[in-house]
Amino acid sequence: MSDHDIEKRSDDGRKEGVLSREGSEKEEINLTTFHEKRAGRLVVSPQEARIEFGEAVASKLKLSKDGTKVLWPQPTDSPYDPQNWSNRRKHLHLFIITLAAIVPDFDSGIGIASIFPLATQFNTTTGVINNMTSNWSIFLLGWGGIFAVILIRRYGRLPILFWSQIFALGFLIGCTFAPNLKTFTAMRCLTAVFACVYQTCNNLLQGLYVVTDLFPFHLQARKLNIWTMGFIISPFLSPFAFGFLVARTTWRWAYGIGCIYGAIVCVLIILFMQETMYDRTISPIPEPAAQGGFRYRFESLVGISGYKMAKYRVSWQDAILSPFKVVWRPHLLIILIFEAMVFGFSIGINTTNAVFLGSPPPLGYGFSQFAIAGGYGTPIVAVLIGELIGRFNNDFIMNVSIRRNNGVFEAESRLWACYLAMPLYICGFVLLGASFQDHLSVGALVMGWGISELAVMINTVAVYAYCNDCFPKHQGEISALINLARTLGGFSVAYFQVPWALKHGALQVFGVEAAIVIGLFFLSVPFIQIKGRRLREKYSL
Repeated sequence: MSDHDIEKRSDDGRKEGVLSREGSEKEEINLTTFHEKRAGRLVVSPQEARIEFGEAVASKLKLSKDGTKVLWPQPTDSPYDPQNWSNRRKHLHLFIITLAAIVPDFDSGIGIASIFPLATQFNTTTGVINNMTSNWSIFLLGWGGIFAVILIRRYGRLPILFWSQIFALGFLIGCTFAPNLKTFTAMRCLTAVFACVYQTCNNLLQGLYVVTDLFPFHLQARKLNIWTMGFIISPFLSPFAFGFLVARTTWRWAYGIGCIYGAIVCVLIILFMQETMYDRTISPIPEPAAQGGFRYRFESLVGISGYKMAKYRVSWQDAILSPFKVVWRPHLLIILIFEAMVFGFSIGINTTNAVFLGSPPPLGYGFSQFAIAGGYGTPIVAVLIGELIGRFNNDFIMNVSIRRNNGVFEAESRLWACYLAMPLYICGFVLLGASFQDHLSVGALVMGWGISELAVMINTVAVYAYCNDCFPKHQGEISALINLARTLGGFSVAYFQVPWALKHGALQVFGVEAAIVIGLFFLSVPFIQIKGRRLREKYSL
């Protein structure tokens, strides 16, 4: 960005500040909702706030503990405002929602560990198992979130989280005891639908929602990094853990242990989770949490409090139409298509690598069940490394952006992380394809797979953070749409990846997939960075 651009943005901001001060003479600025009206552009520096808002308004702004950043959203003075909760309480909620975000893809991934035993049990092939169970459960993971957002806008975060986890657990128990393939397939798909209802609120039920409910703007990318790590690592945990198990006993034990994990998450939700939706846009702000006690705890959990609060919130019509009003915004739609391919092809890797690793040459490596399970440790380590890199990289990008823009944060700066992710994506996919095709060493296979997942982790956090900054009033819709995009981009990959590799070689398959992603990157990310501010001003809600 040139000095001229910085100076121009600074001048534009000062003009906006003058207008704000003139307007405030007639009507007081509502600081609790002001950040929603400046979607994607936040004044973070207290010094810049004095210039843009005037001394009278700036003196009322609440700052971070070190006094260097303006807090957005501005916390109220109420102890029931989640922004005012203790750090211990906030991080306990983050821990639980991260565990809950693991559930959908973790449950789906159990089928990957069990693919060969399931084929034997139901007298069919691994291809049929993949097509009937894994692929369709992945497809349905995306649609449950759209329905969830509608309910969350009306009834709050907690009851939808609780009931979706309960239903998902029930259907997973159905998978465990399914007597035939048709029943098993139906239970797998229903598990995916209800499990994903929660994942959506999490920036896919409480994830993006809860992080923005609890934490101020300058901490959100770091906390999203932790939550994103949970759902990205989740599809690899079950093949890694249960691959060793099903090699020694029946696949039903794998699903049984998955049920135990789901039950533990439900217990944690019942004991510790609280409603984080705080209706700060309403004056006076209703605070049902003020009544406290066991009755409020029970009513907020099962949805009675949410039902009572629905009269203060959006209408059914607005809640239903909201995802459709958001999805067509150009700066969102462009980045959704890009992320759909980035994440979608990585879903394909997860669902088909068990086939590549377990099939005899020339297609695969002919690994044993134990070796396949051990191989799934690779993406787990890669995602953990990605969390560490993202933790510092996102903060670095944010702080540099704020300094270069005279104390103002522009949402498009989040996308600089994509420039780090894309070279890694190319290297990882090409090396992985070459490893499968030419049967390179296991070290090459591990490096290719690990680098690919590292790139996906870095890119996905950047996309979530950017979209959240652009649509601060629509975190649920954003999380649902990104989740839908990634599942639509990935569910079909398993249908063509293995046959394509058999015919033309794995290097062509993974090379073409990487080329598609890089092409979309060059078409989308630089364009958004150049035109994003204008698009936000024209199309943001």
